[in-house]
Amino acid sequence: MASLLEKVGTLISANLHWMVNQALQANSLAVVDEYIRRVEDNLEALEDAAATVGGEAKTLRRKQREFEAKADELDRNIDLFLREGNENLAMAAQSRYNTMRELADTYREHADSQEAEFQKLLDAKLRLEAKLTEVKQERVHLEAMLELAKSKEATHKAVQAVGDVSTDAAGMDDIKGAIQRRLDKAEAQGEIDASKLDRQMDEVLETSEIETQLAARRARLGLSESAS
Repeated sequence: MASLLEKVGTLISANLHWMVNQALQANSLAVVDEYIRRVEDNLEALEDAAATVGGEAKTLRRKQREFEAKADELDRNIDLFLREGNENLAMAAQSRYNTMRELADTYREHADSQEAEFQKLLDAKLRLEAKLTEVKQERVHLEAMLELAKSKEATHKAVQAVGDVSTDAAGMDDIKGAIQRRLDKAEAQGEIDASKLDRQMDEVLETSEIETQLAARRARLGLSESAS
């Protein structure tokens, strides 16, 4: 699981500007298309892993509740046996209660761990989907730019073929400069959008954590949700 998250982290942090430059230099979208393919493959793997881990977390949580229920029943029986003066049964029930409680605690720890892993996978999936959307949008833009450049290059060659050696070479430099400026602006906008997404995700996660803490405190104080 860690290796999958590492791969996803590498894809999320991929330098879009570098990919665009490579595509421009090669006059091809192959490097961008390869990145998109890798992202889509890893998104599929993330979804499958999240489903697996989420299912395991549910199973562990259910087992925890089963052993807690058994422990609660034994707890009541111990009190009953003590009231009846049956020390032997009380001791046997206490021993079994201890075992059930230990098992419940173990399953709770495992369930907590799996649920945390499940959330990591969901967060990574959200980030990678956002990156994929950004790259696909940039691909459309880049494809248009490359087509324009190819068209200008074809025009230049056609003019040269009929002997017009005075074709303004500076025009191509202007086009390339304009393309690069637009790409730089798109990259900057992408960084702004990414920072917004990161900030929104952090705020959601922080709010969720605070709500969880308050819920635990209300439960300890015996307060109901409506009272809060």
